[in-house]
Amino acid sequence: MIRVVQLHHAEYGRVVALVEEPLLVLVKEFQTVYDTANASLESGQPLEDLIVSARGGESLDYDPVYQGDSEWKILPCFDHPTDSHRCLLSGTGLTHKASAENREQMHTAAEQGSMTDSMKMYMIGAEGGSPEPGKIGAQPEWFYKGNGSMLRGHNDSLEIPPYADDGGEEPEIAGVYICDLEGNPHRVGFATANEFSDHVMERKNYLYLAPSKLRTCSIGPELVVGGDFADVQGNVKVYRKDHSIWAKDIKSGQKNIVHTLENLEYHHFKYANHRLPQMVHIHFMGADAFSFGENIKLVDGDYMEVHWEGMGRPLRNTVLQSKQQESLITLKQL
Repeated sequence: MIRVVQLHHAEYGRVVALVEEPLLVLVKEFQTVYDTANASLESGQPLEDLIVSARGGESLDYDPVYQGDSEWKILPCFDHPTDSHRCLLSGTGLTHKASAENREQMHTAAEQGSMTDSMKMYMIGAEGGSPEPGKIGAQPEWFYKGNGSMLRGHNDSLEIPPYADDGGEEPEIAGVYICDLEGNPHRVGFATANEFSDHVMERKNYLYLAPSKLRTCSIGPELVVGGDFADVQGNVKVYRKDHSIWAKDIKSGQKNIVHTLENLEYHHFKYANHRLPQMVHIHFMGADAFSFGENIKLVDGDYMEVHWEGMGRPLRNTVLQSKQQESLITLKQL
């Protein structure tokens, strides 16, 4: 297992760096992780081996880069470097029991004692999401989050736009994928993620789930290549003026969700339009805690921190409340 970051410098452009605490060791030949993934596909050499073999002699002190006190900026740890429209952001919900219980509270059933659709969906996964090897399991909930233009990195702001009702963190692990020239999908690795969403909009009616997900989101700072998704422990924190206002231990990985990783991946990539050549996918695997479930409302300037053990340094993002007013967009007939 190795961990890598993507960096940008105003003068030198983009680079890939191997994390060797407390240093970032620059990788020769490749400017982006996307380039390394394509080189691995073309050569047949395992991605981990290819990146290690391209390890250069130059290094950077990680601390100032991580803190945002360097001319080097941390980018999302994986993206499509030339065409954000060929990067699909999506996710799977109701994979954790705690997330289903949070959703259950938001979407109270009309008849007392009856089960909401959200809990029914969770139970479908609990009963059929872990099929025998070689078998197809139950289909999970799936949602669209946008294209690569909505993707942010470590230290970036996640925006509450003028048309939003709210904005709140969702600490997750994202699977990172690329399709080869024939359209076959390949897993690149895993990344710490914040699947930022509008829970107030969703609470109005569960059918508003789709638009509530169309918000900026983040991954990074590090991409884990060759990582283990068996049982991942972590924590999430929300700070206001450098004081923690909420914190929670979190769990993810195969042991803690009701679908197998293979089942989640199959149901995402069974669609032919998700298997286009050179297409990039960032897929959020679900969360088991978020501050909105405990009546915390995030405001402009708050910052969120997500940390998973074994996945590198925590991902930090600031909440940015748009100062603009919602205004009508007028279309013209051609």
